Amino acid sequence: MNTDTNHLLAGMSMPLIDPELLSQIVATAGDICLMLSADGIVTGVLVNPHHASFGRLGDWVGRKAADIMTEESYAKYTRRVAELMKPASRSVSVELNHTHETIAEFPIRYAMHSIGKDKSILMLGRDLRPIAEMQQQLVMAQIVLERDYETQREMDTRYRVLMDATRDAVVLVAMNNGRIADLNAAAATMLGGSRQELVGAAIAQEFEGRRRGEFLESLSNIASTNAVSPVELVARRSQRKLRVIPKLFRAAGERLMLCRIESTDHGARQHNETSENLERLFHEGVDAIVMLDDDGIITAANDAFLKITDSTHVTNVRGRSLSDFLARGSVDLRVLLDNTKRARQLRMYATKVLNEFNGQVSVEISATYLNDRPRPCYGLVIRDASRTEILRRTQMAPSTDSMRSVMDLVGSSSLKDIVAETTEVVEKMCIQTAVDLTHNNRVAAAEMLGLSRQSLYVKLRKFGLLAKDD
Repeated sequence: MNTDTNHLLAGMSMPLIDPELLSQIVATAGDICLMLSADGIVTGVLVNPHHASFGRLGDWVGRKAADIMTEESYAKYTRRVAELMKPASRSVSVELNHTHETIAEFPIRYAMHSIGKDKSILMLGRDLRPIAEMQQQLVMAQIVLERDYETQREMDTRYRVLMDATRDAVVLVAMNNGRIADLNAAAATMLGGSRQELVGAAIAQEFEGRRRGEFLESLSNIASTNAVSPVELVARRSQRKLRVIPKLFRAAGERLMLCRIESTDHGARQHNETSENLERLFHEGVDAIVMLDDDGIITAANDAFLKITDSTHVTNVRGRSLSDFLARGSVDLRVLLDNTKRARQLRMYATKVLNEFNGQVSVEISATYLNDRPRPCYGLVIRDASRTEILRRTQMAPSTDSMRSVMDLVGSSSLKDIVAETTEVVEKMCIQTAVDLTHNNRVAAAEMLGLSRQSLYVKLRKFGLLAKDD
């Protein structure tokens, strides 16, 4: 069958149609029909009688096309008319937005035809308002879904933060299968496993001598009666004695049980309290506390250390070597770590700390070597000693007795000999202290004293501090 529109009525005679009937046919062929002259003046308007929502548009007759369209639509209309007037073009389609005094802006899809020798334009249009309303509803529905999704994400984030931050051990159990739906880090520690291992595991199998049906039933009975007495159990993995306090609730049609877990061991509770106090001391203490790994890299630091070094945030110091903040750099760090590792503890190591602006603060450092773990580390307590240093200088001012001792030497020795003798004593004491602190590491001792290695050897021979084999 040939369905080409050019041959659809071939061989058939078109009967004459009454003009009034033709107007009805054209009017009902679309929702709205416009007839425009070649210069864009509306010469006729037909509205589908079965589509009365447009009302009366007879006042459009005699008006320009630009007066009944939006500015953007008129620009499209002009371009499409130019295409329609080309010899090879018979009809074009366009979507236009109309404006009317009694009707809000409404969209119409037109099929434009050029008819007659005077280049008049017949526009048959379909109302797009139902489609536009449907699209608007879809957009609104999408916006609502996006808001619900953001709300869900926000609530999920709050839930995760709360689970991680709370110190209480909490486990969520799905009642339909008796498996762990979620738990926090404190609960995983008490049960003796990781969160990844425990999520999805049967809750009854995590305790000694318990069957799933009997276990869930007993917890449900306690939760439903609001009993205050918890269930005492023994964790299978950690072998710790625990108390489980259940609470039933329903979320999104699913029955869940919230189990709060407590330890029956008084020592464990005391340990938790001590850990909490130590944590508060770390964050709120007046002395700087720094944790170092085995290479002297800072792994943790409190606010007091940030104040001494004038650092804005802990991320600015974490991952850096402590030598970056010591006046003598790697020499100080090597002496500090070597002595601490050898004796497990070091007290009152005096040095100076550099801040972010190269300022120096006198400090005293106490260090402890923690090697009872897979990754040994150092714990340092750094105390600001700038005030103490001022007091020491004041107390070390020459007294009357010391002045008399010096004055007694006057007459028996020359001034040059007196100064040289006291200088040599102080110099020998400083060299001996540097050698002792570095455990006879001549390179480190020379760096600490600001001497070259050859100069240090000369002074060691001078004061008899070299062994015979050296």
